[in-house]
Amino acid sequence: MTLLFVADPLESFKTHKDTTFAMMREAASRGHHVWACEPADLVWVRGARVVARRARAITLTGQAERWFEVAAEGELALADTRAVIMRKDPPFDSEYFYATHLLGQAEREGARVFNKPAALRDHPEKLAILEFPQFIGPTLVTRSAEAVRAFHAEHQDIILKPLDGMGGMGIFRVGPDGLNLGSIVETLNQDGAQSLMVQKYLPEIVHGDKRVLVIDGEPVPFCLARIPQGSEIRGNLAAGGKGVAQPLSPRDREIATALGPILAARGLLLVGLDVIGDSLTEINVTSPTCFQEITQQTGFDVAKRFIDALEARLK
Repeated sequence: MTLLFVADPLESFKTHKDTTFAMMREAASRGHHVWACEPADLVWVRGARVVARRARAITLTGQAERWFEVAAEGELALADTRAVIMRKDPPFDSEYFYATHLLGQAEREGARVFNKPAALRDHPEKLAILEFPQFIGPTLVTRSAEAVRAFHAEHQDIILKPLDGMGGMGIFRVGPDGLNLGSIVETLNQDGAQSLMVQKYLPEIVHGDKRVLVIDGEPVPFCLARIPQGSEIRGNLAAGGKGVAQPLSPRDREIATALGPILAARGLLLVGLDVIGDSLTEINVTSPTCFQEITQQTGFDVAKRFIDALEARLK
């Protein structure tokens, strides 16, 4: 069957760790036809269907450098594919938002899109945790500098982060001395123009910010603990964190099994839950990663599980 991946430029993939590449490789190994385009390629004209104006059919070479060859290139109607897999990396900016609306129109025309475009819009990765307060630590979302100061006075050691950040970008820690709190708030909330998230610092971060993958409501049995290195407070791999795969803890599994069926029922085939200690900190739905790291370290084939789930949804 034909699968269209909507993703970042193929030339930018780091295939030794890229999750979308792992999905493509598994799909191709089963004989599926792999196509790719970028969100900027999506076009709709009245009286016609949503198309990828520059879609590329690719074959995988098995080489590290030139990892793909273009077998065909041209316009492809999304409804003519068996599935569209939305894998554009964050940030969830205006263009990403508009792309979900084009994908939603493609759904009305008969396309099957994963993750579901409406669910992508309804689950911003920082704010989606608000629905599940029983699993999160002390958290504040606000534009108010005064509210942030009050939260700091109560909890003493806090983390501040923008709502549209990714890869650990823009994350600050402020300890009991409150050093630079005012300046950090001004930077993040743009003098009250933008909301930010504030959370109590969780010392368990030294053991890793765990990425728990949930595929069609079922947790992958291993997570990737992204452990901060040196003086860094961020465990994100993009920020230099060390990824260590490990079995899910009872609390990890409790969170994943509670949220998994709810999110899957909303059209979220793949979700990445971020857990520090016993607390859920984010719900990643745009382009969850860590397939290859978990597979390489444990032998559990995450991409196989994902394509199994995708095929089951398409029956």
